[in-house]
Amino acid sequence: MRQTTTALLWRAGLAVALVCGIGLLPWLSRTDPALTVLKARSADRDPTPEVLAAVRDQLGLDAGPLTLLGRWAGGLFHGDAGHSWISGDAVTPAVLEALGASLLLMAAALAAAALTATAVCARTLRLGARLRLDAGRTGGSGGSAMLAALPEFLTASVLATVVGVQLGWLPALGWYGPRWTVLPGLALGLPAGAVLGRLLDDLLPSAFAEPWARAAAARGLSGRSIARQAVRRCLPALLPNAGLFVVGLTGGAVAVEQIFDIPGLGRTTLQAALAQDLPVLQAGTLVLLLLAAVSTGAAHLAARLLIGPALRDRALPTLHRRRPPAPSRLPLLYGGLLLAVVAAGLPRDPLALDTDQRLRPPSATHPFGTDALGRDLLARVSHGALDTLLLASGISAAALLVGVLLGLLPRLSGPLVDTVNAVPPVLGALLVTAVAGGGTATPALAVGVVAWAPLAAHTSALLRQERAALHLTATVALGAGRGHLLRHELLPAVVPPVARHALLRLPGTALALASLAFLGLGAQPPSPEWGLLLAENQPYAERAPWAVLAPAAVLALLGALAVAASGGVRLPRGRGRRRATAEQTSPDSELVTAR
Repeated sequence: MRQTTTALLWRAGLAVALVCGIGLLPWLSRTDPALTVLKARSADRDPTPEVLAAVRDQLGLDAGPLTLLGRWAGGLFHGDAGHSWISGDAVTPAVLEALGASLLLMAAALAAAALTATAVCARTLRLGARLRLDAGRTGGSGGSAMLAALPEFLTASVLATVVGVQLGWLPALGWYGPRWTVLPGLALGLPAGAVLGRLLDDLLPSAFAEPWARAAAARGLSGRSIARQAVRRCLPALLPNAGLFVVGLTGGAVAVEQIFDIPGLGRTTLQAALAQDLPVLQAGTLVLLLLAAVSTGAAHLAARLLIGPALRDRALPTLHRRRPPAPSRLPLLYGGLLLAVVAAGLPRDPLALDTDQRLRPPSATHPFGTDALGRDLLARVSHGALDTLLLASGISAAALLVGVLLGLLPRLSGPLVDTVNAVPPVLGALLVTAVAGGGTATPALAVGVVAWAPLAAHTSALLRQERAALHLTATVALGAGRGHLLRHELLPAVVPPVARHALLRLPGTALALASLAFLGLGAQPPSPEWGLLLAENQPYAERAPWAVLAPAAVLALLGALAVAASGGVRLPRGRGRRRATAEQTSPDSELVTAR
């Protein structure tokens, strides 16, 4: 009871700190909120001192930020989140309406993600159900990584243009009913499902290798039943990340909501953040925090129900056995292709303009074609790789280190993960800009602040199950201390899958930087950063598709490389291999798992 109370207080304190930070955003960024609000209301009106004074008097800005925060918080006890500084409308109905649209979009995206994850794991499930799966291999391929590496805004634009406009199969603009949820749901759900599918596919071989699977097959259970139980065995380790996706798909779908003109919560918070409409921004963030708490609680409850008494009795078999890396030449192939692209474009000038060569298709002179200013796309993609890859790799490495360290302290990191994940990337960029100032490092700081959260959640979920493993119980009975357990049992079992997860998210980190650039908060022209290339060439996607396909293809290649390389992150051979073999043949472990 005491631990629960402490966790609730810690969560409430973080929420209060975040909301207060948002309330102080204009003063932290040293901007005049009256001027920002005036521009949002009427861009043509001159900001004379008299006009600005009238705005300050109307909003009560002279009372100071703390007084404004106190008034807004006091209204919450009566269900009143104040009135918009821009429109003057009540905030509560507007935010609840936006939340309803986002929840409907999130449901459609989760359905698409579930179907995508099932397709990614289909081969592993089919072979595992027949007990023909090699435990050292996974069934996925680079195709799922390429799908996960496609930017959501690019997928949304392609679906809206091709399926919605050219083919006319589904509506491409607006928000008037269930049919309008299909295309944006696919744009959000396909990359998310590819990531979750890869994580599940990484765990399934070990689940199929457990004694209960062989016992179930020997007793005549169908392959479908065995596959269903294997998925159930692996889901508890993935549910925390699924909960993070729920919040991310609700508040982080800003680009997709912009493209499809969806009045969702992400778009509402973006507009409020840019206009410094603090009552709307604070209310939207508070709703996201509540949604994060609910989704996290539901994920933990579902994990406990799926595992059953084995978690309480510390009688689980481990899903992370020591095995050699799966031999593959794919990392060399993908890495070689990526290096070849970079090497071919480095001698070229990425800033040279030639207006006579605008939007030229690929040719011998310009292998990737040219952009709207006649610049060589191969040169821009190649030079942008240096910034994008180095920056994304550095952020991923830092996120892995922070995620593992905080994941080892779940009582500390759990509420922190929920709070950080509830902040949309755009709002995070604005907060970082307010605190640290603008500059080239702002997008990296904004992405890095949130990049560790999924890895910490994954670490905590794996650690919770590994602490309940049979072999760990036996090691404790033999007198092993906490230091020995951490160094020789827990970290070797948890770090490799989390490191593979970090590699899988490397393209996603590059995509986060790309999304900020797409929304105008990342790299600025004439930088050849990949996200900016996608953003500035997006208006010409129909006329000159190669201008978008070139950076998108390199991003997809990076995703395939990340997945292929992650197969080499394995626990080494050693005495743990004999321990895992003995555990597989232990009759006790079979009985406990069957229970």
